[in-house]
Amino acid sequence: MEQIHLEGASKSDSIKVLVVDDSAFMRYTITQYLNKHPQIQVVGSAQNGEEALLMIPRLQPDVVTLDVEMPKLDGLSTLREIMMRFPRPVLMLSSMTKEGAVETIQALTLGAVDFITKPEQKASVNSVMEDVAAKILRVAKAKVRTPLLKQQQSTVSIDSKREAGDKKIRTRQRNEPVVVIGSSTGGPRALNMLIPALPADLPAPVMVIQHMPAGFTRSLAERLDSLSPLKVKEAVPGDQLLVGQVLLAPGGFHTVFDRNEIATMNQNPPIHGVRPAVDVTMSSIVQIYGKNTLAVILTGMGHDGTNGCGLVRSAGGPVIAEDESTCVVWGMPRSVYEAGFADQIWPIHEIASAIVKTVYKMMSGL
Repeated sequence: MEQIHLEGASKSDSIKVLVVDDSAFMRYTITQYLNKHPQIQVVGSAQNGEEALLMIPRLQPDVVTLDVEMPKLDGLSTLREIMMRFPRPVLMLSSMTKEGAVETIQALTLGAVDFITKPEQKASVNSVMEDVAAKILRVAKAKVRTPLLKQQQSTVSIDSKREAGDKKIRTRQRNEPVVVIGSSTGGPRALNMLIPALPADLPAPVMVIQHMPAGFTRSLAERLDSLSPLKVKEAVPGDQLLVGQVLLAPGGFHTVFDRNEIATMNQNPPIHGVRPAVDVTMSSIVQIYGKNTLAVILTGMGHDGTNGCGLVRSAGGPVIAEDESTCVVWGMPRSVYEAGFADQIWPIHEIASAIVKTVYKMMSGL
């Protein structure tokens, strides 16, 4: 077994990081780069999950970077143990392959707060190191709770029995609302609890915008579809908002609905540093559906969605924000709340019920 590596030098008030990767090259590269950052200190590195689980209680890292593919104890198994025994922010190092995307989505729903795509060639490693450091700084204070994981696992075990053949999709009627959900950091796990809890007979189309790069949203949609009574799919050009269906904005593209209520995608510059942006999609939807738009803002960093929620409120539509108590990062919902746009604030496990009640209230004209 490789000797466990501990960093000796200390930086006051720095973010302590444990690097877990079976590649000696990656461990060395990540450690060397991060230790040059004035706000980050790598306190140790491990070559597999077994080593990591021994080191975490001793080193008490603020953030763990965790490779998915490792010997002895793989990344997903290690992540489960960390979330149950030592809950803290975990960044996954993931490949861009389809299998890698599936594992990444699984990791995010198990509790990882974000992920970094590993470069395919050693020569391009340095290009992602800046992203690694930036994400460590962003997630260091993220709230990671074991109870949320337990609730989620319970939901998955029940909903996984639902059959895709039972899902019925139909055209939206004039008085039926449109639900627009925006999320970012911590979003996949929140969506994993929310979307499967929405009933098959919800009389409203659902549009979800989750901040995520290209190549991963399809896997997220497929996972949610396997757990949900509603049909969930990654949106493509030409899609419409249909009752019984959840559309997920594709990563790397802004999704906009035109006057004919047809989805179009573009790669215009990022808004708030992200693409897809919640504000872009929500603004296009409220322009079409007005007061029949229901906005929902879940966990996430920054303030994407606030402008869109302002437009929804101006049109007479309601806004629901996730409560701070269950947010991994109380950024986007906080921005909506502080702007005075949140009509309702609920913890994540109560938002599905709130959506259903609000949809029926909107249809009754109350």
